[in-house]
Amino acid sequence: MTDDTPTMPDEAAVYGALRTVNDPEVGMNVVDLGLVYGVTVERGRIGVDLTMTTPACPLGSMIVDDAEQALASIAPPGTALEVHLVWTPPWGPERMSAEARKRFGWE
Repeated sequence: MTDDTPTMPDEAAVYGALRTVNDPEVGMNVVDLGLVYGVTVERGRIGVDLTMTTPACPLGSMIVDDAEQALASIAPPGTALEVHLVWTPPWGPERMSAEARKRFGWE
C-alpha cells in the first residue's frame, strides 16, 4: 500500500518560495529585506506573517498576493494559504540580511 498524499513543504522550502517575492520599490526579495516575521507549516496549512517597511507602503496588497502565489506554487492542492500582514514589531533595517544591508550601504 502506498501513500499518494502530497507532501507538505518544509519551512526551508517556504522561505525559498518567498525569496521569489520582490518588493518592487527596492528590487529585493522579502526574505532578505527582513519582511517575513514567521512561517508555520502544518498539515493542510501554510501560514506566513509578513510586514512592510512602513504601514504607508502602497504595494502591500500586491506583495501579499505575490506571496500567496509563491506559496501556492509549492503547496499540495487544497492547502490553506494564509499570509497575514502584521505591524508588530515595527520593521527596522536590522532585520535585513547581511547581503541586503551591504547592498544598501548599511553595514
